[in-house]
Amino acid sequence: MLKEFKEFIMRGNVIDLAVAVIIGGAFGAIVNSLISDVITPLILNPALDAAGAKDIAELKWGAISYGKFLASVINFIIIAFCLFLILKGFNTAIKKMKKKDEEKSETPKGPSQEQLLTEIRDLLKNK
Repeated sequence: MLKEFKEFIMRGNVIDLAVAVIIGGAFGAIVNSLISDVITPLILNPALDAAGAKDIAELKWGAISYGKFLASVINFIIIAFCLFLILKGFNTAIKKMKKKDEEKSETPKGPSQEQLLTEIRDLLKNK
């Protein structure tokens, strides 16, 4: 069961899908922040001005939050960098495991198939 899990996890498709889900979620946070913190206030400000809002407290709904948007961008960059480091370590581990498997599966040095067949033929001839 552990061997099957190892084979499943080492498939490139599984890793690619996991990366896509994580990056997609982080990028979704950027898009949500762009819409709610930057674009919506840009639309609401003229609407509130047209409605006759007189003081800053009434314009609170229309305040553009560049800081929140920049925080979500920085959060995305940090997540992407951490994911890069994890994948780099994972790929290094995979290469080492494949190298060990190749060393284990190397065929022992010995006579080739043709040489063995020749020896068998000669033995049968001599009988």
